[in-house]
Amino acid sequence: MGRYVLRRLLQFVPVFIGTTFLIYALVWAVPGDPFAGKCGDRQCPTEFVAQMTEKYGLDRPLVVQYVGYLGRLFSGDFGTTFNGNSIGQQIANSYPITVRLALIALLIQTGIGITAGVVTGLRRKGFLDSLVLVSTLFLISLPVFVTGSVLQIVLGVDLGIINPTVSPQASLGELIVPGFVIGSISMAYVTRLTRTSVAENKGADFVRTAIAKGQPTRRVVGVHLLRNSAIPVITFLGTDLGSLMGGAIVTEGVFNINGIGGLIFRNIAEKEGFMVTTIVTLLVLVYLAMSLIVDLMYAVLDPRIRYD
Repeated sequence: MGRYVLRRLLQFVPVFIGTTFLIYALVWAVPGDPFAGKCGDRQCPTEFVAQMTEKYGLDRPLVVQYVGYLGRLFSGDFGTTFNGNSIGQQIANSYPITVRLALIALLIQTGIGITAGVVTGLRRKGFLDSLVLVSTLFLISLPVFVTGSVLQIVLGVDLGIINPTVSPQASLGELIVPGFVIGSISMAYVTRLTRTSVAENKGADFVRTAIAKGQPTRRVVGVHLLRNSAIPVITFLGTDLGSLMGGAIVTEGVFNINGIGGLIFRNIAEKEGFMVTTIVTLLVLVYLAMSLIVDLMYAVLDPRIRYD
């Protein structure tokens, strides 16, 4: 196991360098003047543009810029925006909110999705199975901003159960409904993946053997059946957590959440390339870490899988 982890970590090095360099190149290849609007309504003086270009190293070759950027990043210096604001401070203010939102969404889609998938996988072609299939298809077909707007109007405006917008503190209670919205589509996929996997494995030899040994139904389902049916679900949830950590721009916009999604959107509009590159680089690290964790969980869930 140790050799496998070390080999995977070594494989992450070229992947990280390749993806971050591509991101860096694409961000700075976007047409437009990054200093437009930095001087108010009037156009920035040529001397100011030249000074800022030299200060941020934008006059250097792209590879030199990228190497310098990585060096500063790994030394803990996230740099500043063109307006002089600390990139690290803005990320530190926004990322905890997105982390809470992502974890709430993950808990909702895991708890509801797996439970519904197991129940319908064990009892297929019944009324409950049909109801769940129709409901998940409805959630998949419905755009996220529609789900968010409907819940915001019904629960927030009409019934007054929640606040229509989330406060700057973004407490856990305020993030439950946005978490459901951001995780609704993934919850539908988790339900369908679990249902299909459970239905395929419930007639497997190891399940029949466990039943023949007289083991309780709860143990057969919870230990033998669910464990071996969870691999595709874990794969999906692992990659989906990386997406959730990126923040949902639409959902955060509907509920006025000051998370990473809104931060990315604002800085793309303002052409703050260093901010966008830093956030996406952090997301690359999250994706790489989650892919390793998911692979290691395979061996925990299925004893037939060994990384020797």
